[in-house]
Amino acid sequence: MSSAASSAVNGGVSFWYADDGLPAQREPLPGDASADVVIVGGGYTGLWTAYYLKKAAPFLRITVLEQKFCGYGASGRNGGWLYNGVAGRDRYAKLHGHQAAVRLQTAMNETVAEVVRVTQDEGIKADVHVGGVLEVAYTPAQLARLKAFHEHELSYGEKDRELYGARETARRVRVADVVGSTWTPHGARLHPVKLVKGLAAAVEALGVTIHELTPVTEIRPKHAVTPYGTVRAPYVLRCTEGFTASLKGQRRTWLPMNSSMIVTEPLTDEQWAGVGWEGCETLGDMAHAYMYAQRTADGRIALGGRGVPYRFGSRTDNDGRTQPATIEALHDILVRFFPSLAGVKVAHGWSGVLGVPRDWCATVTLDRSTGLGWAGGYVGSGVATANLAARTLRDLVQQDSGQSGATGLSTLPWVNHRVRKWEPEPLRWLGVHGMYATYRAADRRERTTHSTDSSRLAQLADRVAGRH
Repeated sequence: MSSAASSAVNGGVSFWYADDGLPAQREPLPGDASADVVIVGGGYTGLWTAYYLKKAAPFLRITVLEQKFCGYGASGRNGGWLYNGVAGRDRYAKLHGHQAAVRLQTAMNETVAEVVRVTQDEGIKADVHVGGVLEVAYTPAQLARLKAFHEHELSYGEKDRELYGARETARRVRVADVVGSTWTPHGARLHPVKLVKGLAAAVEALGVTIHELTPVTEIRPKHAVTPYGTVRAPYVLRCTEGFTASLKGQRRTWLPMNSSMIVTEPLTDEQWAGVGWEGCETLGDMAHAYMYAQRTADGRIALGGRGVPYRFGSRTDNDGRTQPATIEALHDILVRFFPSLAGVKVAHGWSGVLGVPRDWCATVTLDRSTGLGWAGGYVGSGVATANLAARTLRDLVQQDSGQSGATGLSTLPWVNHRVRKWEPEPLRWLGVHGMYATYRAADRRERTTHSTDSSRLAQLADRVAGRH
C-alpha cells in the first residue's frame, strides 16, 4: 500500500462524520401510515423540500423516509462546495432559448445566498465561509478553456465574475505553475455534515416526521413501499439522487457516479504561509478530469476528484471505502498543486456517489396525473442545486394542490425535463470507464505538449458521453 493510503482512515462514511460524529439514528417506520406528502431520501434534496413545504403550509403532514440516516449519501460526503453551477444549463439554452437559461443561472446565483441565509436564521453552525469560487489553469490549453469559460459565464448574466492572470491568482492561492484563474463571488465553503444535521433538526422542529433505517423498495402513485409498511400520500417525491438505481424500475434512470475525496492533517501556520489561500475560496481547475478542494475551518485541505468512476451494475460503495490507488492519485494532485506539502499526511479518504442523467441535465419534475415527483441528477453540483430543486418542488406541489399559481421557479427550463435511460450493462460500464480514461489521457497530453488547443481526446469523450 502506498504511503499516502497507509496513513489514512478509509471510509467510515466520510471525514465529515469522523469530525462531527455519526448521528443517533431515528426510529424506523413502525407500520403502514398516511401523510399528505411522503419524501423518499433524507439528504439535502429531501430535507430542503420538507423544510420549504412545511414553512409554506404548516398544516401539511410530511413524512421523510431514509434508508440509513439523514446525510448518509452524497449530502454527508461531498466537498462542501456551495456554488452556483447547474448541470445542463447549455442544453436548456438550446431547448428553451438563452433567456430561459439565464433565468436558471440567476436562480442558482441567488440560491447560494439563500442557503447562507437559512443557516443563519436557523442557527445552523456549518462552518460557512463565503469566499467565492476560484478555478485555475496551469497549462496553455487549460488557460484557453478558462478564458472561454469566463466569457461564457458572462453571457449568462454573471457580471460580477473576475478574470485573473498568473500574478493575481498567486496572490489568492499559490498553485504551482498557475497561469490564470476565474473567480465568482457566488460560492462558499461549508461543512457538509454540520449542514445536513442542522437541517434535519430544523425540519423536525417544524413538525416533519423523519423515519430512518427505512429503505424504500418501490415507489408508485400514492405509495412508498418499505419492508416495515407502506406510506400512502397524494404526493410521493423521490429525492434519492445517486441511490436512485436501487429502486424498483429505476436501475437505468440515473447513473451512480463515484467521486472520491481525501483530507490532510491540519497544516501548520508555516505551511499555510507557503500556500496562501487566506480567502478560503473553494478551489477547482480546468482539467478534463477536474479536481475540487476547500480549506477547512480547522486548517486542513479537503480535495476530491474521480477515482474509479463507476461500479458495474450501478452498485454503490460500502460505507464510503475507496481504493488505495485513488487516495494516492488524489494525493498526487495535492502535491502537483502545492509541492511544498509533499510531506503532509492524508488523514482520511472516502467516496460517494452522485446522480448522472444520460444527458447530464439536472431536473425537477412533478407528474400531475400521478402525484409522483422527483429532483436530482446534479452531476456533482448538488450542495446548492438541491436547495433550488427543493423550492421548485414546493412550488409545483402547491400549484398542483391549488394553494398557489405558477411561480418564477415552477417555470424554469429544467422543470419536467425528460431524459432517456442509460444503456444496459456492460455498455454503460465500458462507456463510463472509457470516458474517464480518455479524459485523463487528454490531461496528460496537454501537460506534455503545451499546446493551447484542447486535446481531441477530450472532445471525443464529450461526444461519447452525450455532454454536448
